[in-house]
Amino acid sequence: MDVPAVTHGYENGWQGYAGWPEGAHLTSTPGAFPSSPPAEFHAQYQGLHNGPVGAAPEVPPPFCGTGRTALPSVRSQRQPAWAPSPPCINGLFNGLHLDSSNYSHLPAGGCPYLDHSVSSPSCESRYGLDPKLLPSAVQIMQDDKAEWEGKVFASEPTGPLPPLATTDCLMEDRGSASPHFIRCTSYAFPSQAAAAQQSHLPLGAIVAPLARLKETECPLPVCVAAMDKGHIPGCGVCGAHMCPFMAWQDCGQRFCCPFCGNLNEVPWQSYQPTGCQGKRVDSEENPELSWGSYEVLEMQKGQPPGLLLAVDVSSAAVRGGQLELVCQQLRMLLGFLTRDEAGDQSDLRLGLMTYDRKVHLYDLSPALSRPHMMVVMDTEELELPVWAGLLVPLRDCRDSLDSVLQQVPRLAMEAEDNPGSQELPIRAALRIFQALGCPGKLLVFHAAPPSDVTLTRGPSGFLRSAKPKSVFQPPDACISLAKECVSQGCSVHLFLFSQQDVGSAWPGHTTHFTGGGFFPYNGLQSEVDREQLNRDLRRCVETNTAYKAQLRVFVSKGLRVSGCYGAFIPGPDPTHVSMTALDGSTALALEFSHDGPLDDRRGVVIQAALSYTNAKGERRTQIHSLGVNCSNDLLDTFRSCQAQTLLTFYCKKMYARALERPPQELREELQVEVTRALACYRKHCCSSVVTHGQLVLPQFLKAFPVYLNSLRKSEVLLPGLRSSIPQRLQLRSRLVSMDARSTALYFYPLLLQLPVPAEECADLAPAEPVRCSASSLDPAGLYLAHGPLVLLLWVGRCVSPGALRQLFNTTSFSLLPPGEACLPVLDTPLSVCVRSLIETLQSHAPYSLKLLVAKQGEVSEEVIQPLLVEDKSPNGGASYPDFLYHLHVNSMRLLL
Repeated sequence: MDVPAVTHGYENGWQGYAGWPEGAHLTSTPGAFPSSPPAEFHAQYQGLHNGPVGAAPEVPPPFCGTGRTALPSVRSQRQPAWAPSPPCINGLFNGLHLDSSNYSHLPAGGCPYLDHSVSSPSCESRYGLDPKLLPSAVQIMQDDKAEWEGKVFASEPTGPLPPLATTDCLMEDRGSASPHFIRCTSYAFPSQAAAAQQSHLPLGAIVAPLARLKETECPLPVCVAAMDKGHIPGCGVCGAHMCPFMAWQDCGQRFCCPFCGNLNEVPWQSYQPTGCQGKRVDSEENPELSWGSYEVLEMQKGQPPGLLLAVDVSSAAVRGGQLELVCQQLRMLLGFLTRDEAGDQSDLRLGLMTYDRKVHLYDLSPALSRPHMMVVMDTEELELPVWAGLLVPLRDCRDSLDSVLQQVPRLAMEAEDNPGSQELPIRAALRIFQALGCPGKLLVFHAAPPSDVTLTRGPSGFLRSAKPKSVFQPPDACISLAKECVSQGCSVHLFLFSQQDVGSAWPGHTTHFTGGGFFPYNGLQSEVDREQLNRDLRRCVETNTAYKAQLRVFVSKGLRVSGCYGAFIPGPDPTHVSMTALDGSTALALEFSHDGPLDDRRGVVIQAALSYTNAKGERRTQIHSLGVNCSNDLLDTFRSCQAQTLLTFYCKKMYARALERPPQELREELQVEVTRALACYRKHCCSSVVTHGQLVLPQFLKAFPVYLNSLRKSEVLLPGLRSSIPQRLQLRSRLVSMDARSTALYFYPLLLQLPVPAEECADLAPAEPVRCSASSLDPAGLYLAHGPLVLLLWVGRCVSPGALRQLFNTTSFSLLPPGEACLPVLDTPLSVCVRSLIETLQSHAPYSLKLLVAKQGEVSEEVIQPLLVEDKSPNGGASYPDFLYHLHVNSMRLLL
């Protein structure tokens, strides 16, 4: 079992599960739990409850109560020798009732599987706990959706808790930043540092500065950074921007900054008197005085960013056919961009280079009769022969670029078998962007196997590895190259077509640190790969990107920023972060700690200011300010937490620390922190009398254990049997930059039960989510599992032939092709419903996804096992019931 025995920090630490009866049977009462176990339970097991520490773990009796959850009673029952044994798996009572109703839904011929849970021991609890009686993350999300869907959440400094990140809800800015941009781990910070340490809850925030707003939501107001345009400057001492939390004094002549506490004089050009409530009379007219989020347009304007295309023309790309396919896709992309002449794409500056061991640059200047190709032989000291014409507006180079892309495959037919490194086009692009003085985006299409920059030749001529101890630690050469990209604003997107691993090389380090993307393909041999390449190309070009971004964070006096975690190169100051580029799905985690006591009346103010260059070359600054309450009561802190935000914070923090610390230590640290938090809540915040067997959870953290257990079982912190180092590196790179919604859906995917219609049925019920457990999968059903990185269709062995015909155009389960698939376009209710649902899920995903088909009972079904996060994972991770039981027992040990 993955959950280790936690002995450090405990008196007489619990030594594991030794001594617990293997044949423990599950007894439960439908509906509400009884307040106490039956009398015979106490009489029979009194010695077990009062046993010594080294004996078996304490048996928790049932519990019921408001705001709490219960562990069902677990007791060992001795069956008579002549009694028939109940249905069981590994000695655990299953509770399956065999009657005729179990066969009513089966097609003709019956089904060899009566109940899927019987064939899946991983969904059973080791201690007989019924997972259905434990808090359900699905039910919590559904309840929040029912409460907020179709309504408007008003973001106010003293307003209620925001909807969950997975809930689609309209947000209205009323003086405090929307949850789209900032989410706090708690909306009631402890006033004293001792109370914050005692709670063992992190004080942090998830910041997504460029989060996309819904079409029906008001866009951010824009003001010009000039006092004659009505702009009011911020604090002249600490540099914080103006926000509604500034306190006005002397009839508006001065204001007190909530971040540094200093008084600032208001320039005469910006002066306006204050009203009876202490606000300026022009507050509603100025966004910086009435909005929690707004944007400032700077006066200076720089060079607009460019788009460079770098194509591998080595013999590997020619032989594999990737070169011709890439050129076709790029020509299609040019046609797509040309159709958007009315938009910003007509001003987009494009450039092209090809490379093997040499670099081929193309002069696309409209003054030339035809494009000119220049070959750079010396790639060690890479110097540009010319720079004019290497980046040309799309409207001036459309025909020239299309002509070059047609000729490139023919010119590369005689290429030598001498592939180049994937870093060569990055260094060439840097020289181009530096010569033109502009940021940009580089798309590299690499077909040769990636080179391992961590291998160098020693004095004897043999290869030696300079790789650090941690598998996640990037090589120094990658960090150095990424720093150059950050200073210039060059965002790298790498499309890799070779699946060959060379010395566990992973070429995605540079893309990770530069806000780009890493897209591996299986040689582009299948139609699914080609469609995905087309979608990825459009996403890269269409995504609204901020270049040369600088993030500054300000917090109220009494707090300080002690850490910042995300997809960037860490610097010495966590309050000032430099990033090459970021988009609407990029988020960072901020960690706060106390410098002194906080004022309960004023609360805490957090401000994140992002300065960046947009696609037009304008320098803009987005300011997001959020007000949070303070309290001396720890109960307020626990009541104001949200599990999904805590999960996102811990994910970014632990994945960032994975660069220097072993994953085993991080898993234990997560377990210890949540155990101590539960013990603190039970000791200081639980008002009613509870017994030792009662599990007490804060109201808004009921789903936190299942989220945290899923994080501990992730392949980054707990390697799977088939997870390679490059796969773990890519997973960490993507998760560390995800926002709260995508992170929550990754660690608890959306498992939708699709409607299975009858032959004559045309009206379909909507897909309903179920718990991520094997016991939720009905052999006669269809299930669509969705997360930010996966889209999977599970087909039960007993699905009716009518449903198979409507969705796959076949009536035989055995003829269904597993693996990557494209659903046929059929004019049937089920096909239209499922394809529409998949299209909707694809539009909300941060990456384009391939549809995988998994068939029950076959090898293809293994891909769904990591998504069933409530079950025991194949790599040894504990199931949700066992992990929750472990947390309960260890939290009780802390209180003894």
